[in-house]
This record gives sequence, C-alpha cells and structure tokens, in this order.
Amino acid sequence: MTRSDSPALGARRALVLALAAALLPAGAGQAQQVPAACQAASCGWLDPQRAPEARAAELVARMTLEEKAVQLGNAAPAIARLGVPAYNWWNEGLHGVARAGYATVFPQAVGMAATWNPALMRQTGDVIATEFRAKYLQNRAPDGGAEWYRGLTVWSPNINIFRDPRWGRGQETYGEDPFLTSRMAIGFIDGLQGDDPALFKTIATAKHFAVHSGPESNRHREDVHPSAHDLEDTYLPAFRATVTEGKVQSVMCAYNAVNGVPACASDDLMEKTLRRAWGFKGFVVSDCGGAANIYRPDSLHYTRTPEEAVAVGFKAGMDLICGDYRNGMTTEAGPIVSSVRQGLLPQAVVDRALVRLFTGRIRLGMFDPQPAFAGIRADDYDTPAHRAVSLKMAQESMVLLKNDGLLPLKQAPRTIAVIGPNADSDDALVGNYNGQPSHPVTVLAGIRARYPDAKVIYAEGSGLAGPAEPAVPATAFCADAACRTPGLNAEHFAALSTGAALEGTPTLKRLEPAARVEWQDGKRNTALRWSGYLKAPASGIYRLRFVSTGAYRMWLDGKQIVDAWDVTDSPSIDYGKVDLKAGQVYPIRIEAVQKGARGNQKLVWSPPIDSGREAVDAAARADLVVFVGGLNANLEGEELKLQVPGFAGGDRTSLDLPAPQQQLLERVSAAGKPTVLVLMSGSALAVNWADKHVPAIVQAWYPGGEGGHAVAGLIAGDYSPAGRLPVTFYKSADQLPPFPDYRMEGRTYRYFRGEPLYPFGHGLSYTRFDYRTPALAAASVAAGQPATVTVEVANSGARDGDEVVQLYLAKPGDPANPTLAGFSRVHLAAGASTKVSLALDARALSSVDAAGKRRVVPGVYTLYLGGGQPRHAKTVSARLTVTGTAAELPR
Repeated sequence: MTRSDSPALGARRALVLALAAALLPAGAGQAQQVPAACQAASCGWLDPQRAPEARAAELVARMTLEEKAVQLGNAAPAIARLGVPAYNWWNEGLHGVARAGYATVFPQAVGMAATWNPALMRQTGDVIATEFRAKYLQNRAPDGGAEWYRGLTVWSPNINIFRDPRWGRGQETYGEDPFLTSRMAIGFIDGLQGDDPALFKTIATAKHFAVHSGPESNRHREDVHPSAHDLEDTYLPAFRATVTEGKVQSVMCAYNAVNGVPACASDDLMEKTLRRAWGFKGFVVSDCGGAANIYRPDSLHYTRTPEEAVAVGFKAGMDLICGDYRNGMTTEAGPIVSSVRQGLLPQAVVDRALVRLFTGRIRLGMFDPQPAFAGIRADDYDTPAHRAVSLKMAQESMVLLKNDGLLPLKQAPRTIAVIGPNADSDDALVGNYNGQPSHPVTVLAGIRARYPDAKVIYAEGSGLAGPAEPAVPATAFCADAACRTPGLNAEHFAALSTGAALEGTPTLKRLEPAARVEWQDGKRNTALRWSGYLKAPASGIYRLRFVSTGAYRMWLDGKQIVDAWDVTDSPSIDYGKVDLKAGQVYPIRIEAVQKGARGNQKLVWSPPIDSGREAVDAAARADLVVFVGGLNANLEGEELKLQVPGFAGGDRTSLDLPAPQQQLLERVSAAGKPTVLVLMSGSALAVNWADKHVPAIVQAWYPGGEGGHAVAGLIAGDYSPAGRLPVTFYKSADQLPPFPDYRMEGRTYRYFRGEPLYPFGHGLSYTRFDYRTPALAAASVAAGQPATVTVEVANSGARDGDEVVQLYLAKPGDPANPTLAGFSRVHLAAGASTKVSLALDARALSSVDAAGKRRVVPGVYTLYLGGGQPRHAKTVSARLTVTGTAAELPR
C-alpha cells in the first residue's frame, strides 16, 4: 500500500472534500463547487482543524509565481482552481463602516477620543465590526469574494500623533497624547477584532507607521528625521501598545520616509522594531500609493525601478501593496514577477508575505465550512440599537469649553434662532472617512426635536469660508429659453471613470426640478448632465458651486466657469463667479460624476445679498441664539485641492475661526441675546474673541449621525457634559513652531511652554467634583517596579454627572511638562463619592533620554490627580520615591 493510499490520508481527503462541498456563500441555495485542485489531492487549507499558518502555507505552495504576485495587491483576484475567491483588502472604518452605503456614523475619531472612555470605544468597535460583517454578507459574491469597501480587513485606527493643529488629517487621530491615543486605540481594536483569538470578527489596522503627521502637500516626498528622543517618546509608543497589548493584526506603513528610508521599505521599522522588538505576528500593508513612492521620481525616489522597490519593500517586511487608484496604480504584480526572475526578490520572501495574508483571511473564517458569526444578518447595519450607541458616544464627546452660567437652560425658550453654516449641514456631522447616516440629525433638527413648542428660526448667515451658499431654488431653472417649462433637462449615464468624457447614450432622460440628486443606498456609481436655463432674481455677482464628492464641471452662458473634472474622492469647493442681470435667462449645463457612497449633490449659489442681515434679524427676535460654526472636511482633510484664506491643500494656515463666520458671530452677538457657540471641527480653533464675549461655547467635533440630538440635549441639560479635550486649543498658530518641523519641543501640552486658550484635558461640567488626598499603595518602589495610587472623588454638586479623573506625572530630569499617565471616566450621582485606583507600570514611570533609551530613573516623582492638568485645574498630589539603579526598558 502506497503512502497516498493510506487509510488516514484517505479519510483526511474525504473530510476535506466534505468541508469544501459544504462551503456556502451567504444567501446561496446550493453548495459551492469543490475546487479543481481538491478533486485529486488534499486541500488542507479548507480544514479548520489545522493551524491557520499551516493551512495558509499549503495554499501558497500550490500557487504559481504569477498567481502569487497578483495576490499581493489590495484587489486580489480569484484563483478558481484553488477555490480562492476574489478579495479586496481595502476597507475603511475610522468611525463607522465607510464608503459602503448607509451605516451607523459615529463621531469623528478625535471626537471619540474626547470621551476618554476606552470601554465605550470597545463597544463602538464591536458595533462597527458587526456592520462590516453585515455588509460583507449583503455584498458577498457567489464564490464568497468581497469587493472594495465590503470586506473584513479594516484600515483603522489612525494612531498618528496630532502634533500640530494645522494638520488636516488630525481629525482622524485620537489627539496629541501618546498614552491617551494608545488606550483609546486598544479599546477600538478590541471591539473590531473581538474576543476570540482564533477567529477575528474583523482585522484592525494601526496606521500610519511611522511619524506621519503632515503637511499634506508634501506627504509623498517627506523625509522625516526625528530625534531619537522624539521617536521613542512621542511617535512610537501608541504603535507599540497596539501591538503588544492590543494584539492588532495589521499595521499600515506610511507614505513618508524616516531617516532617509521610505517607511514601506524600512527594515528598522518593520523588521527590527515591529516584529523583533514588539513581537508583531500580523501583516503590513502599504498606505495607498506608498509602495510606489519608493521609486517614483516625483516622490521619495529611493530606488530606480519598480522591481527594486518591491524587492526592498517586501524584504523589509511589507506584505501587501495598496495601489494608488488615483494614479491608476492598482497592482504591482508585473514588477513583482520581474523582480523575482531578476533575482532581486527571493520567492521565499513572497511566500512569507502571502502566508501572513492568507493566515489573516483564514482567521476571519473565510475558508471555513461553517459561516463565522452566524448570528449576524445582512441587514444588521444602521439599526436603531446601533444609532443609540452613536448617540451615547456623541453625548460623551461633547466638551463644554466655557459657561458663564447660561447652560443648562433654566427654562425652554419661546423663540430660538439657529444660525451659522454648520447649523443644518450633514457634512459637519460626518467628517472624513465616513459612512452615510440614513437619518442624519443636524443641530437645527436636534433643536427642533428637543423644543417642539418653540419657534425655531433658521438663518445660515454665512458660508464656512465665504458667503452663505443656499441651494439654487427650483424657481430659478427653466428647461427652455422662453421659460415656459420649469426645471432642467436631465440625462443619466452609466458609471464613468474620473476624467473620462461624458458621452454615449443616456440610460435615462427626463425633466427634473433642479440640479440635485439624493443618492440611494449603494446606487451612486453614475454620471449626469443637466441642461437648461438659469434666471437670476437680482443683478450682481453670483458664485455657483456644485456640492459633490466627485468630479464636476459647469458652463454658463456658453463659457465654462468650473472645471473640477479630475477630482476623485476629495470634495471640491471650486466655484464659478459670474455677473448676472435680474430677469435675464442664461444657458446652463452641469456635468457630474459620483463614485462611491458619500453624500448628495446639489447646485448652490451665493447671491448678491447681505445674507448676514437675515441672521442678525433672527437673533434680534429670539430668546436664545445657537450659533453653529467651525469647519468641515471640505476645508480640513486629506490632500485636498483647496486654496482659500486660512487653508491650503487640506491643512490649515490659521487657527482662527474663518473671517466670514467671525464677522457674522460679532454681528449676531451685538443683538445682545443669550448666545451659545457650537463649534464643529476636527481640530482646535482659536476663538479668542468668543471666549471673551460669548457666554457659552461647546466643542461638538464632527459628532456623527445623531450629533444634533447630542448638542440639543447638552443645551437643555438632559445630561451633564464630561468630554475632555484630547488636544490643546492654542490662542494662535504664532505660538507654534513651523508646521513642517517634526521636533516636539514647543508642541502639544507636553512640551508647550506658553499659555493655551483651552488646555489639553479641559472640559466643564454642570456639577462639581472634589478630590481628597490620594494614597499610594507604597510610598517607595524600586526602579522597574509598578506603583498604584488611589484617590476618592466626590460629586459635591446638585446634578448627576461623569468625571474624568486624570493622573499626571512629573518625573525627575524629564524635560516634559507633567504628563498623562492614567485616567478613568466615572459616573457619580449627586452627593455620591467613589474611590478610583490607577496603576502605573514601569513604562508609565519611565523617561526617554536624548539617545532614545527608555529608563526608570531613581528620584522623587510627583503625581497630580484631578479634572485636568496641574497648571490649569485644581488637583491633589502625592510623592512617590523610586529607589535603586536606573532600569532600562526594552524598545
């Protein structure tokens, strides 16, 4: 009897064939076809009784070089003969399932960080993972494959340090402190990945490794040379924590270079640090286009050819290439094959990367006969229960920056004026990297719902950085030159690639009342052309813009006034300026493309009127004014094509409230009515004038789909606010070093020596908390040993509320200000008290020297406990003595 005919092997083959035959894609009524390769041989990768790594290794061993190469790109095609479905690794889940239609949208990441609540972060991550599973089931291909944004590998969280408030992508982070960032990230990762170490609910990705934090304009060319101290002290700790404690299964390498080497080709970062020092076992994916940056002449140009680039990248530890779809580079399969054949890239390195990748897919249950997480249904997304968690997160994220006693309101106002560019804006709810809430609640809608008996007057008053932009009314459009037929002639076309010509036969032709589309869930890959005539109601200069996250262009009176036809996934705020005469009819044509699943489209304009006058009149008639201003992701974001005063390419050049809003706020405040300023932004705003003149200021961030309810409830006093700032609010950008300077000196609360407008950790409450003298478990510990401190906190006010107990540590010889080393968010009924214990391990007690060595040094440490930093809040303190010889900690 030959080995191939052994009873054991025969039984094993029968088991695997049975498992393969049992594979059922979601919603299918019949078994999946057994892979051809499994008809005559064992397919061990389908056997759930084997170790995932062994299953992956056997599968990879069956592939040809060409099959292997294409599996190393984010859009990995099917290998039918091996039963491998197509899978797109690229999925976004920063604060909810993004770009996949309707989903529960949580507050933007920086807003979630303001909760200082890792347990709520874990719950949020779990909800998001459930919705990813639901989308995966809903959109799963017959062979079990997953398309773009419908998979289970989630490229979040972003744990870069928000070192400078001018960075447009800082909204995606958990703020400026490494410790707070690590705690919030670990909670989120735990929720996304789940409790089962053998079966992941989704796979989280810590990004962007490493040092990445703007400017956006230079991100593909930036070569950062951080000091050894700053690298170890600021830029790496959160990544280390997510690997060693959070067990994150994926890490994304950054666009930039670090110390002369592209991050996606850095052996020091990916091999020596990530894998050897920290024990990382998962896979590393490039930022999208990051692998191409290694060789591009207009980028880092570290190598001469793509073949050399993929060789150095994979050998250094990169496992997966995300292609930059904006430049047509969705795969590097050709250069991978060429690199192997040229002897630059060992095939063993290719296999190593693939085993890591397929181990991940196997641990997601994608090759198992029974469906993973069978209790999740395809419609388990954007549910009322999930939106309730979003509302809870929004409420806990609200930071009351200032309150002169106006809030909470003592009685319901009879007339409320809701004013400002973000008052009725869906964009201001969601930030970037967002999904689409099916029932978005703006601040205006939230106020109306909370005060149904009040007269609520709405006036936009101004735009974010220019005049107000109301939608062009249907009364301004005509389908014919004589204006006998109202509306516009609309032509709908099939999906169109960005930059392509809009031609061919329309799929639909009809008359529509205006240039506006409310996109249905998952039906957004299309293009349109509206044509007809525009009739101006008044003479003067108009600014016209088409609100869209896709490409568009516009002609008026035979002249092209906007060309934003090369826009991909960044919102365009390009506008055309025209001089129109009252009553005159002008030919108009608008062409637009919308790809993906974000937002509606509409034509807006700024007519030649004083839009602020209406807002001032509304304030004069009101008992309460709620001014809702700030920013949105059209102004601050990722690599935006944007040049307006105060902003450049997605980053900010000023921290001030944009001038049109500031002017409107001052005019409205002059009415003398009680005013609440609600700021919606992903970064700090220098609202110095408002701090002196407005009674109450709320930082609402981009608060998610339920944000309007959270803001209205705070104003009404339905709950006591307890959000705390995860970033410093400076008085001016002049207080900061130059933005491109990556040195930490002078940045963040840890190294800033000036006086902030509102400090990191700041946030007011509707009640009062008192702290009693803290007690140490031991007044003295040996270097390298942990310590514990306990403090009693009492709610001495008249209302129930949450307090965020913050522990700051002043270390001997450390150049940093007292630094956050622990925190706990606790709920206390009025008059109640509790004891809070916070543990300090060796890393919390350590300092980093100029050479980047982390040590616990002997000496006296001062622990400050309270509701904020010791310089800016009332705190109690204790002194801890560390004895013995300095203990050096591992990297």
